[in-house]
Amino acid sequence: MPSTPLLPRPSAILWDMDGTLIDQTAAIIRAYIDVIESMGGGAPDPEIIRRSLGGTMASTMALFIDTANLDDASKRFRNRFPEIMFDGLIILDGAHELIESAHRACIPQVIFTNKHGDTARKVSQHVGFSKYIPICIGNTDTDWHKPQAALTQHVLDQINASVNGACMIGDSPTDIEAAHNVGLPCYCVSTGAHSRQELLTAGADAAFNSLVELRAALAL
Repeated sequence: MPSTPLLPRPSAILWDMDGTLIDQTAAIIRAYIDVIESMGGGAPDPEIIRRSLGGTMASTMALFIDTANLDDASKRFRNRFPEIMFDGLIILDGAHELIESAHRACIPQVIFTNKHGDTARKVSQHVGFSKYIPICIGNTDTDWHKPQAALTQHVLDQINASVNGACMIGDSPTDIEAAHNVGLPCYCVSTGAHSRQELLTAGADAAFNSLVELRAALAL
């Protein structure tokens, strides 16, 4: 990376969680497969599940379960996932370093995710993010979900941040849309299910191979 920053230092950071800060894919896919198979949906393709992550749990489940059974499937997932959610969990390279650097720079940070809110907060506490990012907003915490603009604005309000100077950091087209819907830039990492080129094609304002590279670009 060049020695000079490529990106302006943000006044606030809105973080995605899965695929950006952590890799919990193994447990997530296993939970989907367990639920789908238990409901007679056959053996789902793990890659289809992986590529769908970033949206709501119901939208992924709807790829395999008919509408009439979606509520039941969602309840089963929420019962199953907590039993295995820490199995194979990986903190992605550079996550702690960038979070801590932003904290030292007095940059407000917040996590918002389409993961169930209670689960997201348990993960954040388990891996130590909550020490520096006390606010974590997830699915069912509000009436909205990513990429709805109302949710992104609500998240900004929770840390008393304005759109001016803030940024979103994520790993998916859903994150890009959530940011752009309120006029935020979205800086992406290709540590989830999408390549750098896919993210740039989807409209990312910048895309990197890792949070280590992004941290260098932000000079934090």
